[in-house]
Amino acid sequence: MKHSNKGPLALIILDGWGYSPRTEGNAIARAHTPNYNEICRQFPMTVLAASGTSVGQAADSVGNAEIGHLCLGTGRNAQTEVSRIQNAVASGEFLENEVLNDAFAKAKADGSSLHLIGMLSDGGVHSSTENLFTLLRLAKKHGLTDVFIHCILDGLDVPQRTADIYVEALEIKLADIGIGRIATLCGRFFAMDSSENWERTARAYTMLVHAEGERTSDAVSAIRNSFLRGISDEFISPIVLERTPDTPVTTVKNGDLVVYFNHRPETMRQLVRSLSVADASISAKPMIESVCLTEYDPAFDLAVAFKPEPEANVLTDVLSGCEIPNFKITETARYPHVTYFFDGGADTQQLFEHQILISGNTSSVMDHAVESLSFRITDRVLREMESSPNSVFVVNLPAADLAAETGQIEKAVESIQFVDTCFGEIVKRVRQMGGTAMITSTHGNCEAMPLVDNADSGNHSNANPVPFHFVSDSTDGLRLRDDGTLADVAPTILGVLGIETPLEMTGRDLRVLG
Repeated sequence: MKHSNKGPLALIILDGWGYSPRTEGNAIARAHTPNYNEICRQFPMTVLAASGTSVGQAADSVGNAEIGHLCLGTGRNAQTEVSRIQNAVASGEFLENEVLNDAFAKAKADGSSLHLIGMLSDGGVHSSTENLFTLLRLAKKHGLTDVFIHCILDGLDVPQRTADIYVEALEIKLADIGIGRIATLCGRFFAMDSSENWERTARAYTMLVHAEGERTSDAVSAIRNSFLRGISDEFISPIVLERTPDTPVTTVKNGDLVVYFNHRPETMRQLVRSLSVADASISAKPMIESVCLTEYDPAFDLAVAFKPEPEANVLTDVLSGCEIPNFKITETARYPHVTYFFDGGADTQQLFEHQILISGNTSSVMDHAVESLSFRITDRVLREMESSPNSVFVVNLPAADLAAETGQIEKAVESIQFVDTCFGEIVKRVRQMGGTAMITSTHGNCEAMPLVDNADSGNHSNANPVPFHFVSDSTDGLRLRDDGTLADVAPTILGVLGIETPLEMTGRDLRVLG
């Protein structure tokens, strides 16, 4: 199929760069952004809906990086595994899940204990308390009696120092459902490491298998004692609940069933590998049955309750089918977003697709390097444009969003200014090469921050729309629709390239043509 791109086409994704007319708490308005201001003055702009039903989610849901990248890359409303599971819970289909029912029935027949391991949070990014509650109801339906919850504590996707509230609420819920007992508590710093810090994972493993950790008979008091020592939710060291003095509530042992109820894969892989994946070098590992709520890693060869259903004919498929080189470039913190999520849940790499990771410390923003690899990303983009000028570039610059997640507006302002410099250089080169740049975001964050630093650190995603800028020196009075959503970006890219939009894409070209 022929296409009409002359010069590079760059989609520049500025995570967390939402649109709001308010200046209060608006780090973007406070920042010095000469490049962004010039683009706003000189080129067509509109705003895109990035949350709620406009992107295929619940009406009151906020935007986030996963949903945003899914919509941008697939050209349709996002159907994530998260939303599929939410729909299954709401419709009752979750209770009919064949994988879970088979595992629970076997556990009942074998007299096995059931261990539910996951993050106790309603932040929605990694897990859901509703999934945990539904698993408990299913266990009760099967007549299981030895049911234990191993709580991973959040403090990032929800406000800090709230773990005691979540645990207290869980204890009330367990009494209400009539099944289950809390067995261990552990901060996500240990149980959900995704950066090969295996000594952290080992702390969670030995807690689960060998009952190693602080001992207590009162989960809520143990958490509050950690707070008093200045330790927030995510950093709480392993805590083991006791039935009686020196006797733990339980440990994970041979023959038990473990169900991991987080829906996001990358932060569960290390823990699941350590506990559930056979390893000839570790003879003491318990022989257990395991079920993952979603597929954490195909290589694990574990039972999966909700298997991935990749979308067909996403932007990458179409570009590769037309033999157009397409580059995905970002840093560690957003690499799954511009690959797995952007590609609609596909783990494969297409023939003409280039996935480029600029690796670095994912906590670099917190360590005062607020440019967060942005300059290295930019340098790589410019080099690739020189060597492959008639290509499509998906460039993710997440530093502003990562800085905003600290809850410190001055950090966000500083990071926004670095990002402005970086995408300004990319846009300048695209224009010099006669190409087109589109600038947008996945969700709002920086434009509506807490007025007091660290007042509510964690995930500050909101329901605000995001800007969309169309940068080209041959716009000729081009206008953009004012009713667009993130799903319209992929069809717009294809329209610029002169490629027909596939039927699977429900989005529409944002340009008002003719």
